[in-house]
Amino acid sequence: MVNWYLLPLLLVKYCLSFFQNFYKKCCLSYQSLTYNHFMDANYMADICMGPMFWFVDSFTSTIGRLLVIAVSGLTSSVVLIAYWIGIPHWWMKNPYVCIFLIIFGHWILLNIAFNYYMACTVLPGYPPEGQLISEAVSICKKCIAPKPPRTHHCSVCNKCILKMDHHCPWLNNCVGFKNHRYFFLYMVYMVIGVCFLICCGWEIAYAVLFLGKDDDEPELEGHSVKINRTGALIPVTATVMLDPAFLEDNEIEHTSNQLRRRCIIYVALLNIGVFFALGCLSAWHGSIITRNETSVETHINKTETLRLKSLGKVYVNPYDLGSKANWTYFLGLNKNRNAWIQLLLPSIYRPHGDGISWPTFHDEDSKHKKNNSLKDSWQVFNKCSSRSVINHNKEDLYNRDGLLDNLI
Repeated sequence: MVNWYLLPLLLVKYCLSFFQNFYKKCCLSYQSLTYNHFMDANYMADICMGPMFWFVDSFTSTIGRLLVIAVSGLTSSVVLIAYWIGIPHWWMKNPYVCIFLIIFGHWILLNIAFNYYMACTVLPGYPPEGQLISEAVSICKKCIAPKPPRTHHCSVCNKCILKMDHHCPWLNNCVGFKNHRYFFLYMVYMVIGVCFLICCGWEIAYAVLFLGKDDDEPELEGHSVKINRTGALIPVTATVMLDPAFLEDNEIEHTSNQLRRRCIIYVALLNIGVFFALGCLSAWHGSIITRNETSVETHINKTETLRLKSLGKVYVNPYDLGSKANWTYFLGLNKNRNAWIQLLLPSIYRPHGDGISWPTFHDEDSKHKKNNSLKDSWQVFNKCSSRSVINHNKEDLYNRDGLLDNLI
């Protein structure tokens, strides 16, 4: 029989033995996962985080449907509150300005709804199946199929995506070759719409939240003061009988004003959050589009830059054609004359190319060199022509001088 005073010592001994065995198992697992140069810490992290990746891959599609419903519901609620509070306020203030704001606001709303719908429904683009892809640069280990340049495997969709940027749960879809522009324009127009609501609703929110005023608060008929709701005691010198119907109407209006105040707070907090979140995300995506990169390629290029820097070399993104050319290619501005109208109005977009072969700066350099060689050949031809003309003129001068000498 074990004495009771020995139980703490046995418990401590058991805990030390448990942690010692656990530490040995961790060391053995680390050594088994990093025993050669083909297995490093990144490989070990992928193995250890496998269960979490499985959970994300298995339930992201289900969560994505709920997030799409949430985005649609939040957007609709903000629009309804703008109809209820914003339009009457600006109509009482200036009907002409109100009409302009309604037209401008519905233009933004139409672009937001269209680009979000297209980003959710348009497939990002997949490599062709059962065909020989001469441009393939590797074989996908999960699809066991050739991977064209800029193609990556999405574990959620379980497919290879052409020019994959990321899998967006808010769209329940991958952002890739065919819907990247819809995704970016949705974010841009959403930020513009949020800024529009903040600018137009600042006066209403400031009056209600900071000054405590309410335009719909009723006043007593025949008096210049409002109904007392502060709770302060006011001395009464005479008995006044109020109509019960007036008190009931006042209670309903008070409830409506409370709901109005809560809706203003809700819209203000939501707009501020969306402005900072999507504003930063839009700016970051704009920066990587300027370099003609995707979110996946940004991390790959950063890793390659550091690796080559340690070797004394400089890494250059082969798909970077210059900021202007990158934006022109991404937005399709060189496709037809109405490109800017396609950006300002909802329109179906068909990207350039097939998503398999991509232009690189090597192609641009070869074109530039070819143009320079043609330009140099023209310059040489012009120089030779000018020299022949000069020689002919000199010969004419010499013949003329000889003829004059003979005449003399």
